[in-house]
Amino acid sequence: MQKTVVIDVVGLSQSVIGEYTPFLSNYLKTRNIQTITPVLPAVTTTSQSVYVTGKWPSENGIVANGWYDREDAEVKFWKQSNHLVKGEKIWEAARKVDPSFTVSKMFWWYNMYSSADWSVTPRPQYHADGVKAPDCYSYPPELRDQLQAKLGQFPLFSFWGPNANIKSTQWIADASLFVDEQHNPTLTLIYLPHLDYCLQKYGVDFSKIQNELGEIDRVLEQLITHYQKKNARIILLSEYGINDVNRPVHLNRVLREAGLISVRQERWYELLDAGVSEAFAACDHQIAHVYVKDKSRIPFVKQLLEKVPGVKWVLDEAGKREHHIDHDRAGDLVVMAETDSWFTYYYWFDDKKAPDYAHLVDIHRKPGYDPVEMFMDPANPLIKLRAGYKLARKLMGFRYLMDVIPLDATLVKGSHGAVLAPQEFHPVLITDQPSGKDQLVATDVYDVIWQHLNN
Repeated sequence: MQKTVVIDVVGLSQSVIGEYTPFLSNYLKTRNIQTITPVLPAVTTTSQSVYVTGKWPSENGIVANGWYDREDAEVKFWKQSNHLVKGEKIWEAARKVDPSFTVSKMFWWYNMYSSADWSVTPRPQYHADGVKAPDCYSYPPELRDQLQAKLGQFPLFSFWGPNANIKSTQWIADASLFVDEQHNPTLTLIYLPHLDYCLQKYGVDFSKIQNELGEIDRVLEQLITHYQKKNARIILLSEYGINDVNRPVHLNRVLREAGLISVRQERWYELLDAGVSEAFAACDHQIAHVYVKDKSRIPFVKQLLEKVPGVKWVLDEAGKREHHIDHDRAGDLVVMAETDSWFTYYYWFDDKKAPDYAHLVDIHRKPGYDPVEMFMDPANPLIKLRAGYKLARKLMGFRYLMDVIPLDATLVKGSHGAVLAPQEFHPVLITDQPSGKDQLVATDVYDVIWQHLNN
């Protein structure tokens, strides 16, 4: 099979390619660019799972970045076991054709316990005293040690949160090149998250994102130059584009006002009690899975949500089938936002009663995705001093809470997940092989990768 690299540039769309991406713009002069009709939802784990299985969420089971586990009665986001992705992966199919085939999976999601030959994914250490220390997980285990000996500790706090920056993307690129030099895998999958941060923070505002566009452009130049020297076939793609938003929608507050959400009081704050609630929403960017305890009340909940400003679709069973998201993990209803809107997970009415984790970067405890984690509270002029004090406590071995995240959802200026944005915001696929299609559907990406491996 032919050596191939797939570089996933998160958030890349035609809306941001141009003056501030000189290398990529020049590269495109002799390449083919196609847009991909985004899968619903157009989010990381769903898109990637469709790309590597060629199956819709209704078959592979990845209906969002997180969902409600009905047996555990818990909302679970950003889990990492590859066992969650149902169906044969493209590298497993390739091994049947060529037993010598190997694959390196560099930070694509659902990387733990996969069948990849080499894989690396973010995985902090959680110490007994509450400290979260930067780290990553690899297979084989010694790869982690080799990479961190060469490149330094994986910069976890540059991967997500208020300090997210190019360092994590650069580390991933350098790690990918290290694995390629050491092992020469047939297929390499590389995830570059850098544009995700600035585009969600600022939207497509070139006055604020031009530096980040230049940074990702230089990383792409580094990677593409390397793989061209290796005579690898190169695919650049994205999972989604990010469009401007100006309206956060609080679905859980709507459900709570209707008496459908239950909370329990702990200390001064309120915790969502999903197992008791009659209905609640697991919100993920511009889509939400709504779980309804009494199925006879689904029509009532559907009518309630359809009236909410910022809601475009409320899909019932027939709608879920139409959009290939009819899986047991999906909500009883799937809600999609208008293009200019996105869904918060907020369920409290009074910010003084917000749970303690609301002010933290805490992606696993929150019952929904929270892009406000990319901001430090702008209303507090001493917030950086507060963060420095917390960091000092950490370094001295004291317990601490890095509670610096605001509760102002209007700070977020870009989002994704919905599927009706203009085509300039659709994900893209860039190759040097001609294609008869200008527009792909998400499942076509599997076939494109397969063709590159076999032709």
